[in-house]
Amino acid sequence: MMYSLLNTYPLDPLRTEITVEKDRATFADPSFKNLLSVTKRTDRTESIGTLRSDIQLSQLTPTQLDELALLVTHRGVVFFRDQGLTTETQVQLFQHYGILDKHPARKNQQHVTIKGSMIDHREALTYTPWPSGDFHADTSFEINPPSYSMLRMEAHPPVGGDTVWVSTYGLYDELSAAFRKYLESLHAVHTSRLQYDTILDLWGTGPNRPPIDTHHPAVRTHPVTGLKALHVNSGFVTGFAELKKKESDSLLQFLEYHIHSADDRAVRFKWEVGSVAMWDNRCTLHRVIPGRYREERRGVRTTVFGEKPYFDPESEGREEREKRLEKEKKQENAGGEVDKVSGGDAA
Repeated sequence: MMYSLLNTYPLDPLRTEITVEKDRATFADPSFKNLLSVTKRTDRTESIGTLRSDIQLSQLTPTQLDELALLVTHRGVVFFRDQGLTTETQVQLFQHYGILDKHPARKNQQHVTIKGSMIDHREALTYTPWPSGDFHADTSFEINPPSYSMLRMEAHPPVGGDTVWVSTYGLYDELSAAFRKYLESLHAVHTSRLQYDTILDLWGTGPNRPPIDTHHPAVRTHPVTGLKALHVNSGFVTGFAELKKKESDSLLQFLEYHIHSADDRAVRFKWEVGSVAMWDNRCTLHRVIPGRYREERRGVRTTVFGEKPYFDPESEGREEREKRLEKEKKQENAGGEVDKVSGGDAA
């Protein structure tokens, strides 16, 4: 198939770094008292994923929306059923969290239409370079990759089309201490080039701006939780800036295995019409499960810009924090017992 220069010529300029407003989650009450007063919380796995029931997102107050963001930063992804949102109300709601992002293959600034995944992704890799069925964080190649994303399903087959999320907090924790230290010294090369070629091959349309290659820390610090998270994904990372190609290839091959074997750090969601998922791209990866279904699968996704990824060497892993807090609690309790025996402070 032939494409004219008009179809492939980038219409938008290269992006430059933007300064985003303070994350709405930082304004939230850590006890979630306002959100828990109107809904029940059911965690789907130990590591990631929470289902909220008996709630309509459109009825949440700004305070409750802030607490929802905080919950998402800790649980990675939060699910809702039977939502009455429209595209217009979804866009309005999500603007609470920041500046809406624009996908490089779409013309609409406010939202992206997400469809099914019915191709044979193993076969597709024979003739197009982007692993479109693999784990990724949304457009992680951007200078300011998205923070929060929300997907609302408008049409869906009765079987198939599930989505899996994996916690990158958990992926970091599962590595050995020596390997974590090594990764913290590296920068991953995130690129849009593979996806751009695939857009041309499979979608028959040109991207709306030039390709971009961005170096981000291979381990990033989450700005809200202060936790370390693996910041490498199979969809957009092609290597590491500090390594030679064969070294990069070997490391990427291991990390691909590491991501796909993390069933204990993953959650799988079965969609229904009216289902909504809100996730944090800074601490999760996701992929749609390919299928052979023929019924329509269609959803509307909104995303907002996040901060430029950074690594703070003083931050800590999630399990590291849990162990530290548990140790501090034991020491505190032990100190209290000593005070009881000694009769307290005589002063």
